[in-house]
Amino acid sequence: MLWLRSIIYYLAITLISLFVGGIAGAESGLTLACVLLGLSVCFHLYNLGRLYRWMQHPRVDNVPTSFLLWQDVFDKLYEQVRNQRKNQDKLANTLERFTSAGEALPDGVIILDEFDRIEWCNQAATQHLAIDRNSDVWQVVTNIVRQPSLREYLRTQDFAHPLLLRTTRPSEQVLSVQLVPFDSTRKLLLSRDITQLDRVQMVHRDFIANVSHELRTPLTVVGGFAETMMDMPEMEASTRTQQLQLMVEQTQRMQRLVDDLLTLSRLENGQQLKEEEVDVPQLVRLLQAEAEGLSQGRHTIKVAEIASARLIGNHDELHSALGNLVSNAIRYTPAGGEITLAWRLEHDVPVFAVQDSGIGVSPEHIPRLTERFYRVDRGRSRATGGTGLGLAIVKHILQRHQGQLAVKSKLGEGSEFAARFPNHRALVD
Repeated sequence: MLWLRSIIYYLAITLISLFVGGIAGAESGLTLACVLLGLSVCFHLYNLGRLYRWMQHPRVDNVPTSFLLWQDVFDKLYEQVRNQRKNQDKLANTLERFTSAGEALPDGVIILDEFDRIEWCNQAATQHLAIDRNSDVWQVVTNIVRQPSLREYLRTQDFAHPLLLRTTRPSEQVLSVQLVPFDSTRKLLLSRDITQLDRVQMVHRDFIANVSHELRTPLTVVGGFAETMMDMPEMEASTRTQQLQLMVEQTQRMQRLVDDLLTLSRLENGQQLKEEEVDVPQLVRLLQAEAEGLSQGRHTIKVAEIASARLIGNHDELHSALGNLVSNAIRYTPAGGEITLAWRLEHDVPVFAVQDSGIGVSPEHIPRLTERFYRVDRGRSRATGGTGLGLAIVKHILQRHQGQLAVKSKLGEGSEFAARFPNHRALVD
């Protein structure tokens, strides 16, 4: 042990002094002992100075070296400094891994102290809550995110339930925020962007509301006429016929709505596309014949151009999509109007276009035409037998064929709906 070696060291100096003093005489022995003790003190003071200077800038690579007892002291210091350096490196690596893991999380993570001040946050949290990691650290989080609901949530510390926050900075989004205990004083504030999920839920709610609304009218008509016929068994034949005709029309409307909903469901389920070679020129002529039957002579139906190109795709889906474009043109074109079909190549890009001289669409409505149940004129759409799902079906079918729907329209001057397909799907003779 170091203290025992120190005692032995000083006893050895004393014994040597006494031994020399016994040989040389008392006075010379005392002088020699003083000299030895003085040299020993100087040796200790010198090493103490080196130790003091090292403690001003302690590093593992500049630990002093000496001999005798001081070498043991410096060896112990070197060992402790080396172990401390290893522990520091280990802690630094652990902290770096923790920071990297926090940065990689898609959810926002904020570490709050006992006073709800921000100690650290990851990149996702800065994006969710517009936090500046340079200037906002050690600021109270509610001073940065000024939401009364968040302030109340932190005050009550309701760990069991998340809080929904609707923010507009830096962009409009919906966040799910939850407080999690971290240790005795710190807390984790987790944020998750659920904007897309909220939109899906909103679309789902709107869809249910729209379907219910669309079915309510025909069911009311059919149910009302059925009750009338039950209450009036002696109804006149002409009145009975008229009511039965209306019941059939409303039933057909419900059938079309159900068919379109089933078609949309099948398309959105992402079933694999069964592709084949589709003779589009022949399909265009079929669409012309169907349009003439639907128009019943009220419009002029013509074909401006039919290219010889065929298309790789699903015949039934293409028939449904292109047929919806044609039937829409007939529904929204007044009697006496003109409807023109065309199948052409524009710079090797196959395009099916339907042009009409109908009522047209205002520019603000065009981006929303492919939404479910979106109608520019609800009353006119129902009067013409539309379900409000036709263009939504067109959009999904074109997406399955890597195509796009282009709309050109002016209010009161007609419209052109063009289905554009990628050139790798075209088969040109």
